[in-house]
Amino acid sequence: MAAVNAAFWAGKRVLLTGHTGFKGSWAAIWLSRMGADVTGLALPPDQTPALFTLAGVERRIASRLVDLRNPDAVAVAVAAHAFDLVLHMAAQPIVRTSVEDPIGTFETNIMGTAHLLQALRSQAGLQGVLAITSDKVYANNDAGRAFVEGDCLGGKDPYSASKAATEIVVHSFAKSYFQTVPVGTARGGNVIGGGDFSRDRLVADIVRAARGGAQVVLRHPEATRPWQHVLDCLAGYFRHLEALATDPGSPRALNFGPRPGGPEVSVGELATLGVEALGGQPWRHEPDPTSLEAKTLAIDASLARKTLGFESRLDAPEAVALTMEWYRRQAAGEDALALCLEQIEGYEGRP
Repeated sequence: MAAVNAAFWAGKRVLLTGHTGFKGSWAAIWLSRMGADVTGLALPPDQTPALFTLAGVERRIASRLVDLRNPDAVAVAVAAHAFDLVLHMAAQPIVRTSVEDPIGTFETNIMGTAHLLQALRSQAGLQGVLAITSDKVYANNDAGRAFVEGDCLGGKDPYSASKAATEIVVHSFAKSYFQTVPVGTARGGNVIGGGDFSRDRLVADIVRAARGGAQVVLRHPEATRPWQHVLDCLAGYFRHLEALATDPGSPRALNFGPRPGGPEVSVGELATLGVEALGGQPWRHEPDPTSLEAKTLAIDASLARKTLGFESRLDAPEAVALTMEWYRRQAAGEDALALCLEQIEGYEGRP
């Protein structure tokens, strides 16, 4: 399978939004390792601790704290630099937060994307733009079928709806204003990896519970998700953006998720693997009858394999093991940045 082309990224001027978040921090570290000239736009970290701080990401890239909900601030920040490539990852990513604050979620995910794309219209040398949405963009009836890129978009919770709407916003800007610049979207699976300390994220909850000697509480242990390690997900994003910039016929929207036929892991099974790896207490089940979370979610990533020659390298158990190794070693005092760089190097060396 095709690997990320480090030579392609060397010297590229990359605008990365959301660089202070979990996935964004890993992206910034990896891109800077490949020699990219990275400028990050995002709000300050909203996690304590935050991988962005633990790994000293602001020392590796040009970090700009900008609220994408403010169109004037976005326009000024974008106009200050010339960019070759844009990877738009900034978002309000938590379903439960979206239920608590739907307007804020829509403002960030939908209008934040529109403000960024509007500002990018003044960039004369763009080679490609990739906006990250979600595996939750599809209209999910819990039938269990893996979604493909041509399936209907939808979303019964505000987060899912905001990401489906973002797909439409990106498509409309691409057709109306970026006829000569390839603009695409990437729909990634449920991402896990070291350094995620978010509220209401399964792995982060497992880690907090284990470190505090408490039980992690699961709302839907029977639910299934397309678990994917952050390095697999980012590698897919990078390959997608490489293709957008070099191949006019590459797809504009792609799913990125686990390898077809790999072991399906439920929320409860992932929690068990995580608790055992960290030596924590067994999880307990507290049902939430008001939850809007889907019972089943799966995406078909075969189009990325066919068109990009890309597929995930880690199955779910391997992804959990690598994730928990990061947390164990970081808790034992090892440097967060060194752990990230070691795992990136190990990933690049996998067949």
